[in-house]
Amino acid sequence: MAFAETIVWAGFYYLFPALLPRWEQDFGWAKTDITIAMTLALVVSALATPYAGSLIDRGYGRTLLVGCAAFGSLLVASLTLVSTPLQFYGLWLLIGLMMGGSLYDPCFSFLTRTYGGGARQAITLVALVAGFAGTLSFSLSNILAEPFGWRVSALTFAVLLLLVAAPLFWLGTRPGNTNSEATETETPDSQKAGRRMARSKAFRNPVFWFLATAFSLIYLNHGMMITHFLPMLDERGVSLEIAVVAISFIGPLQVAGRVVMVMVEKRVSTRAICTTAFASMVLASAALFAAHWSLLLLPLFVLFQGASIGVMSILRPVVTAEYLGRAHFGTVYGVLAMPVTASFAFAPWLGAIIWTFGGYDSLLFATAIMALAALLFFVLAATHRQSA
Repeated sequence: MAFAETIVWAGFYYLFPALLPRWEQDFGWAKTDITIAMTLALVVSALATPYAGSLIDRGYGRTLLVGCAAFGSLLVASLTLVSTPLQFYGLWLLIGLMMGGSLYDPCFSFLTRTYGGGARQAITLVALVAGFAGTLSFSLSNILAEPFGWRVSALTFAVLLLLVAAPLFWLGTRPGNTNSEATETETPDSQKAGRRMARSKAFRNPVFWFLATAFSLIYLNHGMMITHFLPMLDERGVSLEIAVVAISFIGPLQVAGRVVMVMVEKRVSTRAICTTAFASMVLASAALFAAHWSLLLLPLFVLFQGASIGVMSILRPVVTAEYLGRAHFGTVYGVLAMPVTASFAFAPWLGAIIWTFGGYDSLLFATAIMALAALLFFVLAATHRQSA
């Protein structure tokens, strides 16, 4: 599961920012026109996530994960054939559907359904390994694209999705590999009623909305940073080679942040870890802004951004389960993931709009405000939960 998630993140999500500068050069399309494709893909992914969670609650997790990786590989390969924006958008719409059924949200829902209260260890292990997805995508795609062109990069990831990710999902979701705490005694009608009741209960809970807002803002921040990092540094006169090296360290630092979290989580509360991660992302925007004058601050951005988002990807399902309960978790988590994934959807496009009107300094100011607001909403969620 861990290695499969690494491949699907690298081949679906990170492939877009990794190849964005090459698409600009090859297609001759405007940056805003290209980034609309990722926006459309992630809108579809956001809409698909609740249905993916429902399928997982009904026991179809294995089919969902394997099928999305396999069919998604064909879509990624088809990117090499596009010649018009309409074809490009259409393929990314379908890739978005595959992302909604194979990235962290459905994977973590499957693990939570399978392991119940013991899912945190499994989620942490998957996230530790998959933290290298960005490094794999940015490094391998540029290594191949430089001598052979971006189409060879896309075909390589298509092969990895089909021949590596899909079989690994099949092996990782075998019933013999799990220690399921899920109960199968409910009838289909009672399960459906339970899922409907869980959704209704979540919607009436202010904690649900505080968490949804906090995580949506922080992933809007990260989506802008990742998508626009290479052109942002290019605007500051930083070479592509240095920029690729810098962003390739985001993955290892995600892993480093998760390792530190595992080391301290028995002595530090989940609330304290989350609060620190939110605050660190404010500092990340400030460090990247200041790197305009001194590139020595660029590693600070990579450290704060990478470690914080790495911790966040583990804590999001953990906090959701602790604050909202584990009953019908796939359904509840899928609904909460909708605005979070939608924020990813609008991040590339909104970032391009901000850049158009105010340049990348304005974008960095906006990301700092988003991270600060996310911190405040998380504190509201934690405070309201304690007082409830």
